[in-house]
Amino acid sequence: MGRVTARRRVLRMRDGVSTERPDTLAVEEPMEIRVGGRALTVTMRTPGHDFDLAAGFLVSEGVLHAADEVAGIRYCAGATADGGNTYNVVDVSLAPGVAAPDASLERNFYTTSSCGLCGKASLDAVRTSTAWSVAEDPLRIEPQALTVLPDQLRAAQRVFDSTGGLHAAALFSADGEMLCLREDVGRHNAVDKVIGHALRSGLLPLRETVLMVSGRASFELVQKALMAGIPMLAAVSAPSSLAVDLAEDNGLTLVGFLRGASMNVYAGAERLQPLPVA
Repeated sequence: MGRVTARRRVLRMRDGVSTERPDTLAVEEPMEIRVGGRALTVTMRTPGHDFDLAAGFLVSEGVLHAADEVAGIRYCAGATADGGNTYNVVDVSLAPGVAAPDASLERNFYTTSSCGLCGKASLDAVRTSTAWSVAEDPLRIEPQALTVLPDQLRAAQRVFDSTGGLHAAALFSADGEMLCLREDVGRHNAVDKVIGHALRSGLLPLRETVLMVSGRASFELVQKALMAGIPMLAAVSAPSSLAVDLAEDNGLTLVGFLRGASMNVYAGAERLQPLPVA
């Protein structure tokens, strides 16, 4: 398997004093996702939980909805000229009767670690049809229960502790139990890894759950939550205007700037227990 971290020498400058020292960095490598042997996309990711990433990506694109729709996932052997394996090519075999991805999903260039939407054929393709509605999801949660999630997320980020360079996504139950956490250089990849784990575990749709992410809440992350049937997305930073629009249109609760005892609720405030309004 690929390495999650790498060591590099750096010149450290502090208060006018320069020293050379080794530093630990998060690894970023390309991973090609194939479906039935056909190349679909390449994403820049941190190695680890690659099968979850491939499965989650296909959930986000509306290709997969249940574990039994996957016949198998494997690394493609002989990916290098000398017959070695870089573990950077993953092939997903679909179960009989499951429709292959539409050709419009193919990306003509790399999906970077900061943007999972690059290469979309058109903006119309972004609003992927969801298999489940979250508007009627019965999730209710006290604001105080949300305020502890960022600390739980941060405490579980093992690779971040050594590199300081990874995003994280974690899935929580309504009572605050962490069900899954994944790290990656790309926040969209971290979310896909969480969703892929849920798919492979037969947990979709993810009713009465909260998806907590480091960083901001983009349109794409709201879309991924909707595709997995997640009714609430919380982020430590700001959402985009398009993310708020999508959340409002689909009945998803969107929380931003979740830090300490404070937060902003941008959509779906009815899922939070009543708070005094100043």
